[in-house]
Amino acid sequence: MLERSRELVRVADEGGLALVGVQDHPYQHHFFDTWSLIPTLLAETKRISFFTDVASLPLRPPAVMAKAAASLDVLSGGRFELGLGGGALPELIANFGGPRRTPGETVEAIDEAIHVIRLLWSAERSVSFEGKHYRLNDARPGPRPARPIAIWVGAFKPRMIRLVGRKADGWLPSYGVLTRDELRFGNKQIDEAAEKAGRDPSSIRRLINIQGLIGDRPPPRRADLPVGYLAGEPLAGPAGWWVETIAGFVEDGFDTIIFWPVDTSLEQVERLIAEVLPQLASPIPGARGAGEIPLQAPWP
Repeated sequence: MLERSRELVRVADEGGLALVGVQDHPYQHHFFDTWSLIPTLLAETKRISFFTDVASLPLRPPAVMAKAAASLDVLSGGRFELGLGGGALPELIANFGGPRRTPGETVEAIDEAIHVIRLLWSAERSVSFEGKHYRLNDARPGPRPARPIAIWVGAFKPRMIRLVGRKADGWLPSYGVLTRDELRFGNKQIDEAAEKAGRDPSSIRRLINIQGLIGDRPPPRRADLPVGYLAGEPLAGPAGWWVETIAGFVEDGFDTIIFWPVDTSLEQVERLIAEVLPQLASPIPGARGAGEIPLQAPWP
């Protein structure tokens, strides 16, 4: 698994992909620790950036996470972003020693964590914070990130989605956990919450994990995912079909497609680079900003 991940990342780095996402499920016995794997892969690449897809807040204290994220960003020359989540599998998190939080407490904890992390990325000499779940008392920030790190929140329920609009730098859901209609409505909720908070909705990045396969054969099931993690079957089709599908998600309001290959083979990354990426070189109607979609490929 490690050597395959290294080879996939090398090809992605050399092939012009923008980002690599790494899942954070510490309770999965066959996964390496995400915060150990990412620096290893950063050291072996030159250009591509990495992000946690998404960091499990219940098992990662936000103050320590802030320090680790800033350190990775400085050491890699600005190639790290932070995906943050409240824990999609609460039973497994509790089995691993994490807190058992209600949905409301999970939203509170993410809200507080974002505040704590940003305080510890600040230029202040000393910071303090008193929350229900997290506290800082005369804590000393540092090191500062090489440049502002984005915080992308994995949110699926209305309260967390509205929190993205109020406070986060990006929304990072997964197609299959949410339907296309739910994703469109989520973008609308984020826009409304941002405007209510006095923020520009267009400043909030919209990224989406799409599990699938480039090709016509039926996609294999992911044995490493717990039953019920994704509601639908992975998407599958030839390169041209993927271009049309990506354009559809762009029309729904997403600016970044995260290709999640169900077949984690070198062939899939090579086909993504050689067959799909060139067809996305021109602006796609409906895209935010410049209208181009950086493609990304996460794997454990």
